[in-house]
Amino acid sequence: MTQSVQLDADHLRSWVGREESVDADISVELAGKFAATFNLTGDFRPGDVAPAMIHFCLGQQPAPTALLGTDGHPARGGFLPPVPLPRRMWAGGSLVFHKPLRIGDPVTRRSRIADVTVKQGRAGILCFVAVEHRIVVAGEEMITERQDIVYRGNAGVSKDASSVPAPAGEHRRGFDPLPTALFRYSALTFNGHRIHYDRAYAMNEEGYPGLVVHGPLQATLLYMLAAELRGVPPLRFSFRSQSPLFDGTPFGLHARDTDGVFALWTAAENGPVAMAAEARWT
Repeated sequence: MTQSVQLDADHLRSWVGREESVDADISVELAGKFAATFNLTGDFRPGDVAPAMIHFCLGQQPAPTALLGTDGHPARGGFLPPVPLPRRMWAGGSLVFHKPLRIGDPVTRRSRIADVTVKQGRAGILCFVAVEHRIVVAGEEMITERQDIVYRGNAGVSKDASSVPAPAGEHRRGFDPLPTALFRYSALTFNGHRIHYDRAYAMNEEGYPGLVVHGPLQATLLYMLAAELRGVPPLRFSFRSQSPLFDGTPFGLHARDTDGVFALWTAAENGPVAMAAEARWT
């Protein structure tokens, strides 16, 4: 696929307003596997508050393996528009937490295509798809989420990514993105995208120097850091990917408190900001 691809923006925008609803359960087993992936401890029982951000593991449609594309994603079309660009990434999102999810909750994720936008970047044509999710339990909305997906045609690291080294935060934690951690997170979220666990594919087909660290994995780590530093989980959280991180290179989780609003970011040593986030408690 080359940058000469022409997108029919009007056709893609006809997906705006399309909806789907998926049911899922937060089991004791899922909570335990999620906690283990993030090196958390805890003996979960039905009715306990579930780990924050576990909703990213819910509602993934189980497309048959035979119907997956070369990259490991489900075939284009269906709920998401059939954007004819080969690279698909989670660009960012925003979350409002109304009530905590609990182990054993029967969850419904109600999703709607909110917007489709085609833009021209320095690296070529881009298509952004905004998806609104409502995480509901027994008719009550627990989490409101907006997910931004970007499709692009070029392989490897985007030319739009900054090369300016990230600053150090007032608070810092480290994380080593071992291949086993990336594989586990892909399994938890039923994410078949091969850039996260298939090194040969990531390097030879998509032009990356290694396995790519998931955006929502980074977002979860930053959310956990904000909750740790403040002592209570944020009520509002937003994040945006700016450049990729790869396995084999430990990275930092940074935070700065400005009048009760936390700015957070991930970055490898001497590298640019990979993901920028903001946490609020009001």
